[in-house]
Amino acid sequence: MGKVIFNGHIVDREKAIIHIEDRGFQFGDGVYEVIRIYNGKPFTLKEHIDRLYASAQKIYMEIPYSKQEITDLIINLLEQENASTCNLYLQISRGVVPRNHVIPETVSPTLIGYLMPGTRPVDLMKTGGKAVITEDLRWHYCDIKSISLLGAVLAKKKATDAGCLEAILHRDGIITEGSSTNIWMVQNGKLFTHPANQFILNGITRQKVISLLDFNQLPYEETGFTVEQLQNADELFLTSTTMEIIPIVEVDGVKIGNGTPGDVTRKLQTLFEQEIEHECGHLLSKVE
Repeated sequence: MGKVIFNGHIVDREKAIIHIEDRGFQFGDGVYEVIRIYNGKPFTLKEHIDRLYASAQKIYMEIPYSKQEITDLIINLLEQENASTCNLYLQISRGVVPRNHVIPETVSPTLIGYLMPGTRPVDLMKTGGKAVITEDLRWHYCDIKSISLLGAVLAKKKATDAGCLEAILHRDGIITEGSSTNIWMVQNGKLFTHPANQFILNGITRQKVISLLDFNQLPYEETGFTVEQLQNADELFLTSTTMEIIPIVEVDGVKIGNGTPGDVTRKLQTLFEQEIEHECGHLLSKVE
């Protein structure tokens, strides 16, 4: 993976040099996307690019490339790298100016994009993972996919220190999301997830799951639920671009349901795999 996207071009990785006064480096002033690649094809590419532009607009940053130009750069990179199944990291920072907290009126944003190894975590999809619950101490702009991720990094550390996959966050006892995922609860056959507002990132996989629920007429509600309700859920799962749909079978050492992935989660995993295959071709390994 020796090629990268850098300011509108495909260049050798060693030639992509970031200036020390880039505002992304000094202020975390930028936005990003992680896009899943299956069989060399980007999954839900339009949705990711749309969200990139929406995030940029929310921080008063104008992206100096059209959506089609970004799309063409990504496809070009995938072809040059002969990509198969991996992840694409795409970031745009406000650019290079002398250090000052004031947002500059004139500046050229810095665009980077590169591929990262990433196989599908099929074994984890089958068995499920563990999580811990911790207070959500991040800022109130969680709907922006900002490169300022220290709050999420610190929450993830609590999970890894406990030998868990994810940290589930709450504000005043209401579950918001995971440190890098969206969280779903199943109770009596109905699904629940936090509404898409400033307290969560409206994940692309989250959006895809909602469209699957609508199409298959499965009951769900975008509403907050409490820590206690989560602990007594029949099923629990997380969604993210890189992990797709992962059952959570234990939280804070207590089993969720019977401690194994549930039927609703399994059905959604199957439906999601069908969506991937429809857009990107046959998957060599599946949950079932």
